[in-house]
Amino acid sequence: MRQPTLFIPHGAGPCFFMDWTRGPADEWDPLAGWLKGLVASLPERPKAILVVSGHWEAPQFTVGATVRPELIFDYSGFPAETYALRFDAPGAPEIAARVRALLGAAEATARGWDHGVFVPLKLVTPDADIPVLQLSLKAGLDPAEHLAAGRALAPLRDEGVLIVGSGMSWHNMRGFTPDFTQRSERFDAWLAGAVADTANRDAALAHWETAPHAREAHPREEHLIPLMIAAGAASGEPGRIAFKDRVMDVDVSAVAFGA
Repeated sequence: MRQPTLFIPHGAGPCFFMDWTRGPADEWDPLAGWLKGLVASLPERPKAILVVSGHWEAPQFTVGATVRPELIFDYSGFPAETYALRFDAPGAPEIAARVRALLGAAEATARGWDHGVFVPLKLVTPDADIPVLQLSLKAGLDPAEHLAAGRALAPLRDEGVLIVGSGMSWHNMRGFTPDFTQRSERFDAWLAGAVADTANRDAALAHWETAPHAREAHPREEHLIPLMIAAGAASGEPGRIAFKDRVMDVDVSAVAFGA
């Protein structure tokens, strides 16, 4: 069965695996619960999960092709135990070769998984029993290029591969305060409308900077661009807000396409 594609919020660093000290202790519990139920919501268990994280950019699209990727603890200032997390899912070098073929010029690397991969997937697949591979963003962060890359990767969905963009729908490190609540509501409302409009979605996403409060939502867009891969891989299929919550005073959403 054809897999949907997803754009998920991956939280704040290792937020799901520590005592949260800013705001309520259960701040991230709704998102954690949604991530834990994600596999059960799919039409069938994925053969593999391809993740595009906002924490990896390369000069060309590059895919991890390692059998046992290591973890990259690319966050700082968190409790010591969060640097001892484990996620022992196998890599998927055969599917990495397929990704390279579909994208044409994609490179291969032995790079490990950053926290945009292993932090949410520890909840999605707690037994680490689904192979995982990671695809980079392409430097320059051109949304149209990433939409096109998603379209090229669309055949994977019929081959049992779940395509996941991992970022945040709102990612302004100075903008997680009550001053930004209403602005996040307006940006999130634009996002919901843009992903649902199959006829005009590519144009809206390619020009996302024209959205209300766009540059306040994303002073730099690396956490939004994974959405373009997910949207491109489901071109012409409906998109919807699959999860929404208010965390750290702003609205944060996940998007599902083709589901």
